[in-house]
Amino acid sequence: MSDLKHIAIIMDGNGRWAKKRDKDRKVGHYFGSENVREIALAALDMDVEVITLYAFSTENWKRPQKEIDYLMKLPAIFFERFLKELNEKGIRVCTIGDLSKIPDRTRKVMHNAVEKTKHNTKLTLNFALNYGSRDEIVRATQRMIDDGVTEVTESLLTSYLDTAGLPDVDLLIRTGGDQRLSNYLLWQLAYSELVFVDMEWPLFGPEAFIKCIDDYQSRQRRFGGL
Repeated sequence: MSDLKHIAIIMDGNGRWAKKRDKDRKVGHYFGSENVREIALAALDMDVEVITLYAFSTENWKRPQKEIDYLMKLPAIFFERFLKELNEKGIRVCTIGDLSKIPDRTRKVMHNAVEKTKHNTKLTLNFALNYGSRDEIVRATQRMIDDGVTEVTESLLTSYLDTAGLPDVDLLIRTGGDQRLSNYLLWQLAYSELVFVDMEWPLFGPEAFIKCIDDYQSRQRRFGGL
């Protein structure tokens, strides 16, 4: 598993999962958040270094306010239940995205999780919150301008991205049946393998996760070569 360091996941299908069961969409988000724990522990068992989860995009502000409010409360619910366990297992919590625009209470919850786990080294569990890849690149470019950068290289730009210090994504998994990137980690996905899964995120358990990894391992990555 040494060549598989970083897995990114688009956790799609929570709302559809709930609708099929005549439940409110927030029920789907709740069970989807529980599944984050299951997949994180499965990744830990398989010696993956980083899991990056698309938790809330810059476009998700277009959703109904009631749903947004619940999504902003969900980190507190999740970490109240699971932070102690994640910390004990050596999992480090990180975030990417523009957190300046999320509610103070949500930002404080994330900051607390990051601080409590910052010395852990077994697995990095990276939450993309108020994240959009184009926004990330624009913010990185603005910081370079502010720093007086006059000559841009690929490695320099990479160092200004939210994911600086993390390996590029090796495998992208998207649940829910759609086959698109949705403005997610576009720079970091340059040579990633992509796996699209029909099942909704709350149903995507460790067995399905391992199957995606097996699919990845069966492929030959050429990085533009032969």
